[in-house]
Amino acid sequence: MNIYHRTLLISAIVFAGALHNTASAAKGNAAAERLDAAADLMTEMMHASDKGVPQDLLNKSRCVILVPGLKKAGFILGGKFGRGFAVCRREGGAGWSAPASIRVEGGSVGFQIGASEQDVLLLVMNDSGMKHLLSNKFTVGGEATAAAGPVGRDLSAQTDAVLRAEMLSYSRSRGLFAGVSLQGATLRPDDEANRELYGRDLDNKSILQGHEKTPAAGAKLENLLNRNSSRMSR
Repeated sequence: MNIYHRTLLISAIVFAGALHNTASAAKGNAAAERLDAAADLMTEMMHASDKGVPQDLLNKSRCVILVPGLKKAGFILGGKFGRGFAVCRREGGAGWSAPASIRVEGGSVGFQIGASEQDVLLLVMNDSGMKHLLSNKFTVGGEATAAAGPVGRDLSAQTDAVLRAEMLSYSRSRGLFAGVSLQGATLRPDDEANRELYGRDLDNKSILQGHEKTPAAGAKLENLLNRNSSRMSR
């Protein structure tokens, strides 16, 4: 092999290695980027004022689930898919756990066509709802009762169903928050994203019970929650 061909071979190997490293870095940054988007969703929820999620409900919640960019598509039969994060109150009600990665998957039936993308937020309101979140997976409207959450300062729209619900669900589209039904959606751990964030296999129960230190990518979300939500009120 002459010098010219040897140089080409070395250049090709270096280029291939660079592509591999870039792809690995992009994969490694994917969970961190979603976590940053989840923090932005939380910020916008808090700044929505009369058109946002009531502060009182956030203060009473046990856990918060954030799914930026939930994708919905359908032609007669519809489906939805998203990846996000859950955080729960630490023992005693002060402070929040590290973020645990989740996947949202589900389907719906009805006349529909087209595709859309929405941000989704769920508030887990009691111990029973938190128990479902700590399980391997659960279905909204199946194992866990859920209701479309009220928006704004006026909570007079609360019905008995809302007050009894284990979870309250919201969506945001075009900057506006609204209560939304997620009936039939299944939530389960996103093990791949947890490995990206923590560098090892972790189960969501351990993370949400406060046994893990918040990774650097989750500091923004944790600080937002600590600054903008009071100690859990019963």
